[in-house]
Amino acid sequence: MSAVAAMQDWTKLFPEVEELIPADAIQNRIRELGQQIEQDYAGLDTVFIGVLKGSMLFMSDLFRAVHAPITCDFVAISSYAGSQESSGVVRLLKDLDAQCIGRHLLIVEDIVDTGLTLRYLLDLLMAREPASLRVCSLLDKPERRKVDVPVHYKGFSIPNRFVVGYGLDHEEKYRNLPFIGVLKIDPPILR
Repeated sequence: MSAVAAMQDWTKLFPEVEELIPADAIQNRIRELGQQIEQDYAGLDTVFIGVLKGSMLFMSDLFRAVHAPITCDFVAISSYAGSQESSGVVRLLKDLDAQCIGRHLLIVEDIVDTGLTLRYLLDLLMAREPASLRVCSLLDKPERRKVDVPVHYKGFSIPNRFVVGYGLDHEEKYRNLPFIGVLKIDPPILR
């Protein structure tokens, strides 16, 4: 099946989602990010830290795009407390298994918007004395920023729209879309 035919199948299954970033553009950008990260971390003891659940697809593809010895681990963080609007209170639901002292940590995020959750995670990990700590995010939504956070590697800057697909969800749906899309229906909040 061609890429065009596959896309038509997705649009038939999810007519409420308008494509914003095509699947091939995502994969091309991930290859570019992988090459840059591979150069920057050459010879270093590096741990990719995926932020669950949204980063799972991005993390998997990025991990394979880096042709160097790296390890990975995951954290799960929540600031939503059962609602769709961030409460501003961040909770750690799953901590790292890996040791951080003296290692080079790369946080892999699906999207950075307000920066509140990322700020919490950066502060938490800096206290564990890594050799370095950087952030790689597939999407950056700078219009929504409430706190200043560094994004060292960025896939795409996007407008202040509610996005789904490629790991991002709305009520746990749409994560499996191979592209980033905008819901045509009006969700209750922006993310």
